[in-house]
This record gives sequence, structure tokens and C-alpha cells, in this order.
Amino acid sequence: MLTSEVDDFLGYLSIEKGHSPNTINAYAHDIQTFIDFVQDIHEDKENRSPSGITYLEIRAYLADLQRAGYSRRTVARRLAAVRAFFSYLHKKGIVPQNPVKGIRTPKEGRRIPPFLREDEVASLMERPARDTPLGLRDIAILETLYAAGLRVGELVGLDLDSVDLTTGFIRAYGKGSKERIVPIGAKAIEALTEYLENGRPHLASPGLEARALFLNCNGTRLSSRAVQIMIDKYIEDATIDKKISPHALRHSFATHLLDHGADLRAVQELLGHASVSTTQIYTHMTRRRLKVVYDKAHPRA
Repeated sequence: MLTSEVDDFLGYLSIEKGHSPNTINAYAHDIQTFIDFVQDIHEDKENRSPSGITYLEIRAYLADLQRAGYSRRTVARRLAAVRAFFSYLHKKGIVPQNPVKGIRTPKEGRRIPPFLREDEVASLMERPARDTPLGLRDIAILETLYAAGLRVGELVGLDLDSVDLTTGFIRAYGKGSKERIVPIGAKAIEALTEYLENGRPHLASPGLEARALFLNCNGTRLSSRAVQIMIDKYIEDATIDKKISPHALRHSFATHLLDHGADLRAVQELLGHASVSTTQIYTHMTRRRLKVVYDKAHPRA
């Protein structure tokens, strides 16, 4: 059923659209999945023509995918493949109209970003050695990321004069070089003080530019990639079974503030979000956990 039409469409994707073999294989798989579904619900499998497929069959196919538990992302991708296939058939005059026209793509739910629990943060902070320059640097990095909710690019961009340990504030430059003043707590101030006094002097090299706050072994500014490698190491040491990026400490910062009653607008300001709607993803995370606690604890839940 529809073998020649599918072959023609895949050829079109390859020759005229220039899609990669992997993309074409994905289209072929998704379209064949739809064809298999249509065949299963009709007795005249061999005689089914593309012009005989209707809007109702497309809707039934989507409902079947949803019942099977496929994610919205997968359903949207498979619908997009079927939509493109019938659009091609319509342009070629093979079908009088596109049966997918008017069917909306299911919206993907906002992905909840990964974060660490408070006990996992505490465990992570215990990993770096406190008796080496690199260990002092690493704990200062971890504490600063978590204390200020910085993006990793903001962190590695910090200079010596970006930090005021007397007042407990950091001046960071976020997206669009927008300046943001963020407070830091006692743990971060303690870690930064120890690093600046006993760690950084051993990493700095005479004659090299010395503005950067966080230095690598060569005495130059630390890279974002180096921070990721460092965090990967400590996550493994702490036996935390999560794929965590430096950004996850920013997510943890926001989540934990809201968990402890911080105002949403204040968290928005601390994160440097232009819109509060961006910050609201963290309230969804908090509410979800509150519901779990409620369901476990309330006698009539």
C-alpha cells in the first residue's frame, strides 16, 4: 500500500530537499508507522489509495499514539512526517486535498530542567579537596554557581573586581552583556576568600594577564568546558545518578529559593530573566513536589 508514493516522496526529500540519509530514514519510519496503522483498521489493505485516507483516520492515528503513551514530542514528529507526505501528494495532484490540513500539532509541555536536591548539593560541596589550589578553586566555583545562580558563561567571565566580599555581592554580565548585581551567602564568601588567599596565588603565572577570577593550571582564564569536566568529576565522586551540567546548579538555586518561600519576582531579578514567565517553570516544579508531599501526608488525600 502506497509503496510507490512513499518512494517518490523519499526521493524528493533526498534530491530536491537535500535531506541527510538519517532524516530520510526517520521520515520513512514515521510514514510507514502511519500506513501500518491504516492497514490494520481496514480490510481492503491492498486496494487502499492515498486519496481514500481521510481526516478521521489521521485523528484516529493520533489518538492511538497517545493511548500507547508516546510523548507529545514523538506524536508531533510523526504528525509532521505525515503532514509533509500528504502535502507532497497534494502538490503532485495525487490527492485532491491534504487530510492533515487543519489538524493542530500537539503542543509540547515545557521541559522541566534538571536540578539537585538540597542533600545532593551538600554532598557535591564536600567533594573538592580543601588542601590544594585546584580544590580551593573548585569549591569556590561550586559555591558561587549555587549561591548566585550564575550561568557558566557568567561565572568564567568574572574578574577580580567583579566580586565584593565585604558587601557580599557579585557583578555578572549576562545575555546581551546586561549587568546584574547578585548577592552571595556566607558559604560562598568563605570559599572565595580561601581561594583568593591560598588557591589563586599558586595558579597565577607572572607576566600573564591576571584579571580573571578563576584560573586554570596555566594561569589563564578558566573555560566553560573545563567547568563542565570538573562538575562531571565531582558528580561521579558523589555518586549522584544524574546528568548534571553547570546550569543545573542555577536551576537548583532557583528551585530551592522558591521552596523556602522566596518571592517569584525576586527570583526573576536574581536570575536575570527578562520575563517572569521564564521563571515560572520553577514554580511548576515546586508545586509538583508539594503535591507529592500532600498526597503522602494528608489523611484524606
